[in-house]
Amino acid sequence: MEPSIFKFIFKYSRRQQILLVLVTAASFPFLYLSLDLPKIIINEAIGGSNFPRALLGYELDQIPYLLVLCSFFLGLVFINGGFKYFVNVYRGVVSEGMLRRLRHQLFSRVLRFPLPRFRKQSEGEIVSMITAEAEPLGGFIGDSIALPAFQGGTLLTILVFIALQEPVLGAAAIVLYPLQAYLIPKLQRKVNALGKERVVQVRKVSQRIGEVVTSIQEVHAHDTSRLELADFSARMGNIYGIRLKIYRLKFFIKFLNNFLDKLTPFFFFSIGGYLVIKGQLTFGALVAVLAAYKDISDPWKELLKYYQTKEDARIKYELLVENFGPPGMLDESMQTDEPEPMPTLSGELVATNLDLREEDEGDSGFASGVTFRFDTGQRVALLGKGDMLYMESGGMTRLHGAFLTEKEVNAMVRACKPTTKR
Repeated sequence: MEPSIFKFIFKYSRRQQILLVLVTAASFPFLYLSLDLPKIIINEAIGGSNFPRALLGYELDQIPYLLVLCSFFLGLVFINGGFKYFVNVYRGVVSEGMLRRLRHQLFSRVLRFPLPRFRKQSEGEIVSMITAEAEPLGGFIGDSIALPAFQGGTLLTILVFIALQEPVLGAAAIVLYPLQAYLIPKLQRKVNALGKERVVQVRKVSQRIGEVVTSIQEVHAHDTSRLELADFSARMGNIYGIRLKIYRLKFFIKFLNNFLDKLTPFFFFSIGGYLVIKGQLTFGALVAVLAAYKDISDPWKELLKYYQTKEDARIKYELLVENFGPPGMLDESMQTDEPEPMPTLSGELVATNLDLREEDEGDSGFASGVTFRFDTGQRVALLGKGDMLYMESGGMTRLHGAFLTEKEVNAMVRACKPTTKR
């Protein structure tokens, strides 16, 4: 397996990721127009004068001019929504395809595990890793490149728009982002370390439950139920403590982020209001800036959430690589390459007093005392009739033995391979 999740993503979905980035980049000009158009509507269509005005070769009065600009705004909303729809759906397609590939690789490696590995690791733990633990990775793979490109580009487009309206407001919009970019990831790394520890502890609990279930007879015989319950309670208490630390850090990060987000509008209202009163900024520009900043919080939150998801996915992927790469695995060529052709036998196959039985059947079996002979180049069928066994090979030859059902005949034929053909 690829050592890191991003190497896995680039190896198997490079083309899809490039397509998502290109479509995302194509959406930014339309986003900028949708931010700038409200300012034009307020300043020129609603608060303007000198009508009629020329638009697309037509002379329009104030109300038609307003309605046309509003129609353009509605069209831009539809176009931006279409871009988001395509990107989100295609991200889902990439996610599911890559998740299927990842699970296929994991199961393929399970089939090549050395046998001692299955004695050390329970089947429930393996099933959980392939199904439950791999599930979040599929969602992240689709978002790994497209989401930061889309949300980061949206954030940058809005900041550029605000800065072009008024550089002072642009500076106020970005002044707190360096502080958030420093504090949030630093706190998040602690959350990630606790999350990794929690995953390890949950696996140990799962393994312990499997051990108790498989040895339940010994637990009853030695009356150790209370000991097992105490051990289980201690393990669950450890997980509870880790979870509590995660909650405290996680929601402190959320509180800090929300506080810094609400601090920026204070600068906009105070500085922007002062500039409007002094006549250095139009009212429409201030409204457009406030509307743009309202939209800026969503991409920033998505980027912070993406960072958290990325770190979580990185940890889970590294744990999967660690658990699905044990020493002594069978070589992959044994699973994928075509085997060497089997040698064929020639001559005559002779059986004398042949017995066919299961290991736990004792003296009874499918057949006993069977004697036959035939050329290995012939097509041979074993038939049961009454209480006798017959072999058909051109002519009918009676064999000695007990009555065989069709299932027992098939089992007997398989026992005679590779020298017989049915």
